[in-house]
Amino acid sequence: MIKGTYIIFLCLLVSVTNTHAQDVATLLKAGHTYIANAQEEDALTQFLGVLKIDPNNYEATWNASLLYSKIGNRMTNEDQQKSYFNLAKQYAQKALKINANDAESNYVMSVAMGRMALISGPHDKVSAARDIKNYVETALKLDPQLADAWYVLGLWNYDVANLNFFERAAANMLFGGLPDGTVPNAIAAYKKAIQYDPTYILYWKDIAVAYNDNDQKADAIAALKTALSLKIRTADDPQHIKDAQALLKKLQ
Repeated sequence: MIKGTYIIFLCLLVSVTNTHAQDVATLLKAGHTYIANAQEEDALTQFLGVLKIDPNNYEATWNASLLYSKIGNRMTNEDQQKSYFNLAKQYAQKALKINANDAESNYVMSVAMGRMALISGPHDKVSAARDIKNYVETALKLDPQLADAWYVLGLWNYDVANLNFFERAAANMLFGGLPDGTVPNAIAAYKKAIQYDPTYILYWKDIAVAYNDNDQKADAIAALKTALSLKIRTADDPQHIKDAQALLKKLQ
């Protein structure tokens, strides 16, 4: 009788495990479908649903981090932004604990820290700069074709090249300066991002900004025209298009 009960228990356990696995697979698939349709809030709901069933699911964890960074960046209320960026960092930290030797966990940490730096003071901003660069360079060592990581490296170079007086003073005081970040290096990294993912409006828009700053007006105009020829892929693309149109009007 005991043996029979044990067998029934094992069968129930296997059944529940299989059901959970199917639920996780369904939610992950739905999350990626929502991302493909530029419905990021709905995608986040799916990945959080996965984590209720499987708290250590790596794919859902790093995607949740990235989505908190992206959604938070569109918010106009600074307190809401901080809340989302803090969650982005928490999920990135969790992703790194689950798998520190994967490109995505390092990439989403660089994004989360970069987003937080945007709303931080000079001291915190430059303090995070070294770590952002380290995480994104680690991501690229693990996956040299990760376009998003090349974009972050380009943005890091552009932002460091454009630090204001107070931010540079803070960097000099804290670290004796920062690693070199230049607009030409930003352009080179953006080009790598475009090489591996040529259909992302943001990459073309931001390389145009860098070209313009580097006195490469013709290249900037060409990049903007390419940006405006591409299809919308993300919830942020309508704003990227407006920004590209405004810069193109200014340059022509």
